[in-house]
Amino acid sequence: MPLNELIHSIPKAELHLHIEGTLEPKLMLEFAKRTGMSMGMSAEELKRAYRFKDLQDFLNIYYKGTDTLRTHEDFYDLTMHYLQKAKENNVVHAEIFYDPQAHIRRGIKFETFTEGIISAMKNARRNLEISSNLILSFLRDLPEENAIRVLDEATSYIHEIKAVGLDSAELGNPPSKFSKAFEIAKDMGLLRVAHAGEEGPPSYIWEAIEILNVERIDHGVKAIEDPNLMKLLAKERIPLTMCPLSNKKLNVIPDLKNYPVREFLKRGIMATINSDDPAYFGGYVNENYTAIQRALNLTPEEICTLASNSILASFIPEERKREILEKIKGPCEKHGVQSFNLSLDSRA
Repeated sequence: MPLNELIHSIPKAELHLHIEGTLEPKLMLEFAKRTGMSMGMSAEELKRAYRFKDLQDFLNIYYKGTDTLRTHEDFYDLTMHYLQKAKENNVVHAEIFYDPQAHIRRGIKFETFTEGIISAMKNARRNLEISSNLILSFLRDLPEENAIRVLDEATSYIHEIKAVGLDSAELGNPPSKFSKAFEIAKDMGLLRVAHAGEEGPPSYIWEAIEILNVERIDHGVKAIEDPNLMKLLAKERIPLTMCPLSNKKLNVIPDLKNYPVREFLKRGIMATINSDDPAYFGGYVNENYTAIQRALNLTPEEICTLASNSILASFIPEERKREILEKIKGPCEKHGVQSFNLSLDSRA
């Protein structure tokens, strides 16, 4: 596979990863067994069930899997499993989404899942040399009042949470629905990101930027339909956390040959590559890089730019960014890449 060595050797950050979406079939069955649940399917049958026609179809089985997560140990093990996979993919920094509302409504205490995830993140910093940030995501198909209550519950852990996000069923749930919740989060000192322009129109991306004042757009593929929006994204250096295999599996982009990431790079937009929900969509971050490289015949320069973008777009201190960017140079120079974006972005 051309450029396979570069993809695997280059240090990278993952900025769009739902921890609940790393629940592979074997883990799901193991967690179900711990609490006496019956999934009614084998691991192989579960794998075959991971076929979706759209976002809502995926969410139906996603939430069924989430129901197997009950204890501190479950959330710790789930997070460590992902971070070990990240290590194998040469991910040196991860920004991890989690969905408190999906667990609270099942009767799981906020401290149970939050402390389980945080414990694993701290372990990975010590033993895997992977830094990480935690992003609390609101479920956009629930009322804004529910999101605000979750923020109140998060107060005790505010020093452990870096940002808030917005995910779940996009259509019919525009970003503007959560303007007050995001304003409260900003006042709490939290950064802000939002899923927009996955299945929703470009206007949702505009709303996320102009109303929610986000630092990053998650997905953002529909920006390609709005030239003025693309100009804004490039001018303001607003990153996109794109997820090729997810978008293909959910028929957002049926053929990756039409994926707009190269066009975004040409226009100066800070696009990044991520895995979203890798257990459900067929691959972790390296598989996403490989899939889009094959589809678009990406050059070594483009791969190095995507990797450096992931660092520049992250919410880590400048000193840590410099450290990682220096490590990117070696694999890129080995593949003949002499020049790509390594300048620190001021928005971190």
